[in-house]
Amino acid sequence: MKTLYFLLPFVFFACKSSTSAVNEKAAQSTAKPLEISYKVKESHVSDFLKYLSSDELEGRETGTKGIEKAAVFLEDFLKKNNVKPYFKTYRDTLTNFKTPAYNIVGVLEGSDPELKKEFIVLSAHYDHIGLEKTKQADVVNNGANDDASGVTAVAEMAKYFSETKSNKRSILFVFFAGEEKGLLGSKSLVQKLKNQNFNLYAQLNIEMIGVPMKRDYLAYITGFDKSNMADKINQYTGKKTIGFLPKEAEYKLFYRSDNYSFYDVFKKPCQSVSTFDFENFDFYHHVSDEFKVMDIAHMTSFIQEFLPAVTEMANSKTQEITMNN
Repeated sequence: MKTLYFLLPFVFFACKSSTSAVNEKAAQSTAKPLEISYKVKESHVSDFLKYLSSDELEGRETGTKGIEKAAVFLEDFLKKNNVKPYFKTYRDTLTNFKTPAYNIVGVLEGSDPELKKEFIVLSAHYDHIGLEKTKQADVVNNGANDDASGVTAVAEMAKYFSETKSNKRSILFVFFAGEEKGLLGSKSLVQKLKNQNFNLYAQLNIEMIGVPMKRDYLAYITGFDKSNMADKINQYTGKKTIGFLPKEAEYKLFYRSDNYSFYDVFKKPCQSVSTFDFENFDFYHHVSDEFKVMDIAHMTSFIQEFLPAVTEMANSKTQEITMNN
């Protein structure tokens, strides 16, 4: 997650009734939640996250040898799972960084002749803040939660769609570099997509989902009131998957991750989901943000619970997720 040290003052609290309304609407919906037989494997989640947050990658700072290893790892994963490059290769070179740096971008074309012209973007940033400059016992900022956890979730979703071929809309899977430098990877990519007249339906960005919250919902969404995405996700899963977190509104997190770059250009539903609630994780931008403190069972359950939601997003006959007035 882009550094929180520059957080703006508290601006507003959405009323508690917002969360209740979302959950009540989901409960009252007559549509039966989609049942997914596909099972996310805990061992796959663990193995993927363990390597991406390992010391070998030296904290994955953009422009370093460490993030280059991560890029190769992600390219190999997409190729192995038959997700095609969106550009000529999986690498999308940043236009706004002084040394070579790359987003990793794959695509699965939709199966419907018309709906495949619309795109869902599933994304997370694979960069982190690298090595500590001061001498100490541990100098690697591994970034397991921030945001190797989100990358793991998106990778598992890519594997799911590749194996099930259950998407009528096309899906772009994006692993951003440069997020910690000021959302540079997403700012660079979104301009290229705009120039292609990219037909965006919605973006779901996944940010810091490595540990659970002690709340009556699984995750929160940034910019809760900007669209009906929270409402629709809860309807699609049939659960209290998304809730309203007051701290998200206080710290204006909607503007602080890669979803904002896409919203700023396309003005479509582009939001991030997270389980980092400022109470459940003490190692933000800290060398102790390591694999060993991640809750793999929670992450696996999180991904599994979101599969009906992303599947419905990719298959609804109409654009059900819309901006609020």
